[in-house]
Amino acid sequence: MNIHYISEENSIINQFLCQIREVTIQKDSMRFRRNMERIGEIMAYEISKKLSYKTMSITTPLGIKNTSEIEDKIVLCSILRAGLTLHQGFLNYFDDAENGFISAYRNHYNSDENFDILVEYQAVPNMNNKTLVLVDPMLATGRSLVVVLNKILATHQPKEIHIAVIIAAPEGIKYATENLPKNCHLWVASLDEKLNEKNYIIPGLGDAGDLAYGNKL
Repeated sequence: MNIHYISEENSIINQFLCQIREVTIQKDSMRFRRNMERIGEIMAYEISKKLSYKTMSITTPLGIKNTSEIEDKIVLCSILRAGLTLHQGFLNYFDDAENGFISAYRNHYNSDENFDILVEYQAVPNMNNKTLVLVDPMLATGRSLVVVLNKILATHQPKEIHIAVIIAAPEGIKYATENLPKNCHLWVASLDEKLNEKNYIIPGLGDAGDLAYGNKL
């Protein structure tokens, strides 16, 4: 798997990462959503450098200009509900992308720390021979990401796969590397230290879905 760590090089994305983590700033849910969206825009720009392009000519008021545009047919898919804010940032840049949405959550079947990943809802277009961009803010254990992608690949054959996460733990990176197709591109905005005993990312940022949309039952 090809892994790209975006924040290793200083850029404006690090400022937005600081703001979504800072406890006093992240209490402003509107600002949190907007920062997640802006991070998505930056990540979309970085991913765009790896896409396929075709040459074209355009007519300006003063002449003809030879240029290029994205050739790939993009399907942008997010994991509900935390992925929605990030999804919008990507959609701001990939104007013509088709869109898909999948639910995935941890089911603590014994009310303890053990859990399964349940996928109960899926609304996606045909992805065959298209470029799939799968977005999810947090890569903790990596299990939900693998379950979702395997569900997609059971019925679709994308030409290329790009996975975008904002914050990842080393354990999640390891699990994804061992269980995802070798030709995947994994884009990580920030790599954190570890998972705690409850499999939450440390230092992380908390629950991205709750911070964006309010606490759930």
